[in-house]
Amino acid sequence: MVLNDVLANVYSHILNCENLGKKTCRVRPKSKMVAANLTILQDEGFIGEFKEVDDGKGGYIEINLLNNINKCGVIKPRYAVKKDQFDKFEKRFLPARNMGLLIISTPKGLMTHNNAKSKDIGGKLIAYCY
Repeated sequence: MVLNDVLANVYSHILNCENLGKKTCRVRPKSKMVAANLTILQDEGFIGEFKEVDDGKGGYIEINLLNNINKCGVIKPRYAVKKDQFDKFEKRFLPARNMGLLIISTPKGLMTHNNAKSKDIGGKLIAYCY
């Protein structure tokens, strides 16, 4: 089986494990983009600690779940968003204002849409979570 989008696979696996009520989940393969996304989710309180394990086959990431996620996923296509257009995409992907987060890839790295608003920078939409 061919894996086209590693990040989409990670988000769908996390959501499936959350819906089943599991306390941990393993996602494979590990990458810097996945680790950066998980760090943002951890900082915002959606997931617990995670650790990267190298098993000689590409490695995996073990994530402790807190059962705080209602819905999460990647945004395809990766829309370009300007610094004053965040409201449009908040309405599209999040259930209410100030509920959940959009993950944005900016020239200063990955960050939430609230951080990008405060720094007055735009970027490309990567994922959402609430």
